[in-house]
Amino acid sequence: MEKNFIIAGFGGQGVLLAGEVLANAFMLAGKHVTWYPSYGAEMRGGTVNCEVVMSDEEVSEVNKSDADFVIALNQASFDKFLSKIKKGGWMIANSTLAREIKTRTDINYLFAPITKLAEDVGNIKMANILALGLLVKASRLVNLETLNQALDTVIPPHRKNLLPLNIKALKIGYEYDLLTV
Repeated sequence: MEKNFIIAGFGGQGVLLAGEVLANAFMLAGKHVTWYPSYGAEMRGGTVNCEVVMSDEEVSEVNKSDADFVIALNQASFDKFLSKIKKGGWMIANSTLAREIKTRTDINYLFAPITKLAEDVGNIKMANILALGLLVKASRLVNLETLNQALDTVIPPHRKNLLPLNIKALKIGYEYDLLTV
C-alpha cells in the first residue's frame, strides 16, 4: 500500500516541519517514506508545499501527479492542489483561511478552523501540527503516540520547550469531531 500526502501553505506556517514530522512518524511505524519539499525564492509569505510518500515497500517515485491526502493551510493551496486529489481522497482545509467550497463530488472534504483552533491552543504557529492531528484521524495510517514520538525526534533541542504545546495541538486536531464537518 502506497499513499501520497501533500501539505501546503505559505512560508512561516510550518509546512516543511509538518511534512518532516509526518515522514518521521511513518518511519517510526516501519514504513518506507520520502519527503520532498518545494518552496519559492520568497521566504515568509511565499508558497510552500511538501510531499510525503509512504509505502509498505520501497517508494515508487516522488513528485507524483496525484495525492491521497492534501492539507491546505490557505486558499491558494486549496485552489492549487484540489485537482491533484485522487478519487476517494481527502482535502483537509483550514477554513479560517480558505473558503468552504466543494466543487468535487468524488473526494472527501474536511474543513476545520485550524488557525482558530491553534490560536485557542495558545500559539497560532501550532496550526501545522494541529492539521497533522486531523490528518492522522482521517487517514488512520499512523497512531497519535507515534506522531508524538516523531515530534520529539524532529523538534531541535533549542525548541524542546515547545514540545508540550505541539503535543497539545496535535491532540486537539486528533480529537476534533470529524462528524460535524
